[in-house]
Amino acid sequence: MSADELLELGRASGAHGEVVLRRRAGSGVTELVVDGVFAMDDVDTSTERALATETLRRCPGDGLRVLVGGLGLGWTAATALADPRVAAVDVAELQPALVDWAGAGLLPGRPELPERLRLQVADVAEVLAGAPGRWDAVLLDVDNGPAFLVHQSNAGLYSAAGLATAVSALRPGGVLAIWSSDPAPELAHRLDALPGTADVEHLLLPVERDGRRFDYAIVVARAAQSRPAGGVS
Repeated sequence: MSADELLELGRASGAHGEVVLRRRAGSGVTELVVDGVFAMDDVDTSTERALATETLRRCPGDGLRVLVGGLGLGWTAATALADPRVAAVDVAELQPALVDWAGAGLLPGRPELPERLRLQVADVAEVLAGAPGRWDAVLLDVDNGPAFLVHQSNAGLYSAAGLATAVSALRPGGVLAIWSSDPAPELAHRLDALPGTADVEHLLLPVERDGRRFDYAIVVARAAQSRPAGGVS
């Protein structure tokens, strides 16, 4: 077996294309490919974990409810669960196979499956639209960023209307955070222009991979403490 040989851990096809979980024999690196598009690996998981830690440190109090959009390799959900202030983590994942592989222990960042965690096969956009004012934190990592979509149908999630729906799903003062594989200042500007948002930040997270520097980003926005008339209180 060569060091570069790929060991297939799982492959499944469904309504949203094919998803493949594989591991490189030599390095032990696990990779996720969604509908033919490289989605992520676990060479460096610092930014996936930072999506949770950077968001939760902006959330005061205890008994926090968190929504993670996109299970990926499990690192973001596991990091959120590791915060003792978090009472519940909901994960909305479009691919049924990823939820199954999490239960089978195949994901390297696999969150434990305590009572505080609920994995559901669902489109996060629909989950957000159906639960206004529910979460203290919403963490979105469903694409490689708004400019590099895994599924073209996700484009609406980053539109002004989609972002407004995500902000509306937050409790007053709650925090929305979106991961991107590239800087996304235009996304920060779009959030800043929305009524009901405050404290918008564009965090750059440099990562060294194979001797090269990559600047990943997390865009963070806080929901206003009070809602406009007729909104969620």
